Amino acid sequence: QVQLAESGGGLVQPGGSLRLSCAASGTIYSTNIMGWYRQVPGKERELVASIATGGTTNYADSAKGRFTISRDNAKNTVYLQMNSLKPEDTAIYYCKVVYVTNMAYIHWGQGTQVTVSS
Repeated sequence: QVQLAESGGGLVQPGGSLRLSCAASGTIYSTNIMGWYRQVPGKERELVASIATGGTTNYADSAKGRFTISRDNAKNTVYLQMNSLKPEDTAIYYCKVVYVTNMAYIHWGQGTQVTVSS
């Protein structure tokens, strides 16, 4: 059973920074993609950033230049460093891991709230 444990959310002022962490436990295929998504009420969940095992990254336009995704493969942990935060970054942030063996496996974390407000 794969579990994703997110941490690092909270309340921050505009212009501030937060670092989210997501640790995956259980059996995960070594070649995978880990990522961060976010969702606000009434809107679809959207990609923020993703990173493959080999280090290839993908960012939403809204995250480019402000957010940095990284991972520690030995710990099955993915991080999201968020700088220059804006009120529109307020959302629940979800961690996701995807890998393919005989079929595709998708696992989600429970989400962590990020609120950017003065």
